[in-house]
Amino acid sequence: MDTIEVRTKKREEIIDLTGEVSRIVAAAGRKDGACLVFVPHTTAGVTINENSDPDVKTDILMTLRAFVPDALPYAHAEGNSPAHVKASLVGSSVSVLVEEGRLQLGTWQGICLCEFDGPRTRQVWVKVI
Repeated sequence: MDTIEVRTKKREEIIDLTGEVSRIVAAAGRKDGACLVFVPHTTAGVTINENSDPDVKTDILMTLRAFVPDALPYAHAEGNSPAHVKASLVGSSVSVLVEEGRLQLGTWQGICLCEFDGPRTRQVWVKVI
């Protein structure tokens, strides 16, 4: 297993990890298989989505804010319940096929860390199988 450490800068942001994950896959030396990307945090997630137009990331965050508003009577004492809910909606892992030693992503797809309770230092675990 490899670890990518990411220092987020904002309360909410989406950060491209595709390059780092691709390097890990190439270094693993496996021709065919799968790559699992997992975030071991309860207020962050990982997703695969468009990685070309930065407005898509902005739109995703805007939509999640609309679905999970800050101003609800949350019971969680730490005050970050919206981040927990958003992380549950996005999910904590993605899997990508590996062929010929390369990630098999669609033309516009990228692997992204979704920060919902930053800024923080986050770990992303990557396993090539």
